[in-house]
Amino acid sequence: MQPLPLQVIEEPQLPEWLLAFGQVASLLSGIIGILIAYVAYRGYRRNDSRPMLYVATGFGLALGVPFVLFPLVLTLPGHLAQPLYVVQMSSQLAGLLMILYALRMRP
Repeated sequence: MQPLPLQVIEEPQLPEWLLAFGQVASLLSGIIGILIAYVAYRGYRRNDSRPMLYVATGFGLALGVPFVLFPLVLTLPGHLAQPLYVVQMSSQLAGLLMILYALRMRP
């Protein structure tokens, strides 16, 4: 008895322009996320506001870390890129939780 494939339908082939648009959007969102983290960190330093520190750290984790790791995921072989993908997703989740915590925190 042969094992059944996990995926029974083929993945749709996206047009090249759509793939390029996705890459440019990812690049811009990473850069903007790092800029937001920097501005939030400056706000923390200027006003000594702990919530701003959590916002800065959250944006850095949610958008900055995946942005920095993205080229490594593309260049490494599949078995080495998988742990980095897990780190990217975990970093995004931790960053969003930190932003949520900062929004619920009392100054």
